[in-house]
Amino acid sequence: MTLDQLPIGESATVLGVDGEPALRMRIEAMGLRAGRRVAVVRRARLGGPLQVRVGLTDLIIRPVQARLVRLVDAVPGTPPQ
Repeated sequence: MTLDQLPIGESATVLGVDGEPALRMRIEAMGLRAGRRVAVVRRARLGGPLQVRVGLTDLIIRPVQARLVRLVDAVPGTPPQ
């Protein structure tokens, strides 16, 4: 599963980030790195950006970048840690 597929209100653990090294480092620098819990807070209409929560930080990420974030252990209705 990837971050763009995670339903609103659910959280999961980041397994890893795919993509070119520069983009991967940028995404990981935002806090989306292996072992961290992430939750989708909201989605913009018409395929717009996602608001995600990693720890106490909210991020806005484009769907094309969210597709690069691989997830495991999706749990309905659980906040990120």
